[in-house]
Amino acid sequence: MKLKQIERVKKISKDDFISQYVKKQIPVVIEELTEDWPAYNKWNLSYIREISGDAIVPLYDDRPVNHEDGFNEAHTKMKMSDYIDLLEEKPTNYRIFLYNLMKQVPSLKDDFLWPDIGLKLVKQMPMLFFGGESSRVFMHYDIDYSNILHFHFHGEKQCMLFAPDQSKYMYKVPHALISREDIDFDNPDYEKFPALKNAEGYITNLKHGEMLYMPEGYWHYMKYLTPGFSMSLRSFPKNIVNLSKAAYNVFIMRHFDIMMRKIQGQKWIDYKNEKAITKTNENLQRTF
Repeated sequence: MKLKQIERVKKISKDDFISQYVKKQIPVVIEELTEDWPAYNKWNLSYIREISGDAIVPLYDDRPVNHEDGFNEAHTKMKMSDYIDLLEEKPTNYRIFLYNLMKQVPSLKDDFLWPDIGLKLVKQMPMLFFGGESSRVFMHYDIDYSNILHFHFHGEKQCMLFAPDQSKYMYKVPHALISREDIDFDNPDYEKFPALKNAEGYITNLKHGEMLYMPEGYWHYMKYLTPGFSMSLRSFPKNIVNLSKAAYNVFIMRHFDIMMRKIQGQKWIDYKNEKAITKTNENLQRTF
């Protein structure tokens, strides 16, 4: 695919971060933002097991969306200690996704500092994500169009991003926030999904302590190269159009989709997946 490396800086001032990246809506990796955090030296899988091993956590795998599933409904649950044992034992598709572990383990909040980087961050929403070696997070964008600061810990993770203006090539599923789930973004089938040849995106590998800035509404696909975990801090969209899209997603689109799943069942899911192909290919023909 047409991917270029995301820009990297070791450190950056608040003013430069806002002017060079936030205002321009360009992603960037800041490599040394966390080096004065206690988490930089403490946060690894062993530490998480030690302080939260008895917590029951929701797990997701890579099964396709089913009409019987609720919105972001977990596929199973497990004690954190057992889950980390699994991560360290062998590759697994089970992931923890968008989980506020700090509600159960408040001491985790003492391990990181809210970065003074020019964004007004939502203090109630530090979310954690865990994954095993080779596990993948499907291509999607966030429902609230937030600016995301994504910090990685323990190991290495690959991140692939596409700006919102690339949506026309992404085989977006209507009334949803995802691309077709049968697309392998590591090795795309261009015969089945020809529009992907035109998509231009970004890629980087995040290592321990590094932070990736993801601008508003960016598509993102994540692959854990090793077992590890990440934390996201969020700032609501500054663009009024994106703010209105976020409100539509939260208050209308999500509930409409849930209703249609209940009414039509799997036919609704199948219809949306087919529509993702026909609509994208029609747009491709008009473009070229």
